[in-house]
Amino acid sequence: MRFDGWIAGVGTSSGTRIVLGHWQRSPFGPFSDVMLERADGQRLLLAPTRETADFVSETYAFDAVRVTPVCVRVAGATWTVAAGSLELRFVTGRRGLLGLLLRAVPGALARSPAWSALIDRPARLLLPGVRTRGRGPSGRRAWYGARDLWPIRTASGSFEGHGLGTPAPVAPPVRFGFGSVPREPAVTRVTTTVAPAHRRTAAASTSTRTACPGSPPAVL
Repeated sequence: MRFDGWIAGVGTSSGTRIVLGHWQRSPFGPFSDVMLERADGQRLLLAPTRETADFVSETYAFDAVRVTPVCVRVAGATWTVAAGSLELRFVTGRRGLLGLLLRAVPGALARSPAWSALIDRPARLLLPGVRTRGRGPSGRRAWYGARDLWPIRTASGSFEGHGLGTPAPVAPPVRFGFGSVPREPAVTRVTTTVAPAHRRTAAASTSTRTACPGSPPAVL
């Protein structure tokens, strides 16, 4: 089961850490989801449909799951996210050396689980907390093939009516699965491959499409 899109990870001075998945192609059609960990350690999933919520919560670990529309707009370097009581806006900067190196990796190679397994150890050394392969709490296997990376320069927002504060490192690392996102806030273009449970393959579904009306696809 292959998911092509973007993962954004950002910490905040309030202690809340947020991981956004923005998937242009997936077995469920295009959709976005948010994994959020509060300062007290509570892990929350915000997903647009029961189908996507069930799949993500079977792959990673959460203390609570909410099914709610997740709307993502991308205009140039500015990302705007609305998901239930979460409002988030962040702006990316110019890609650095690591982004340039990842961009040079051929797409076919980046999508290969074998490549993800090969670069897992270098990724751990270069970006502590990051892993490119592993097993989630349920035992389901996953591989991540990064293809680009942009730093997040500014971020602001609120959750449940409370301001999130200023952007901060993703520290401590989030605890949804076997690895975290880069410590420094960033957006990573990634291909995620997930081994299906019990040989089951999800059928593509247009009902899970949650892109904002009139919003262009994210092309960075």
